Amino acid sequence: MALKDLVPHIDIKDIAEDLGIPGITAIVLLPVLIPAAGKAAKPIAKATIKGGVVLYEKGKGVVANVGETFEDIVAESLAELAEERSQPQAIAEGDG
Repeated sequence: MALKDLVPHIDIKDIAEDLGIPGITAIVLLPVLIPAAGKAAKPIAKATIKGGVVLYEKGKGVVANVGETFEDIVAESLAELAEERSQPQAIAEGDG
């Protein structure tokens, strides 16, 4: 049994007819189009990354502000609790 018997017969003419002019043109121009597409995609990728960095930096500021606000609220709550705990003792001492 020969190799040509194992491999299906491929006819270039049939492939060309199936692809048509647009398909053949695309195959011929593909080596030119891929680098051009890569060059066009680079500025888009850079802009996307820059936008992400800006959002990250703004996000860090927002998180820092939220953290400070939370710490202030916790400190105020602890101060109020300490004040509430000391008031019953002051009242009890004043009544006696």
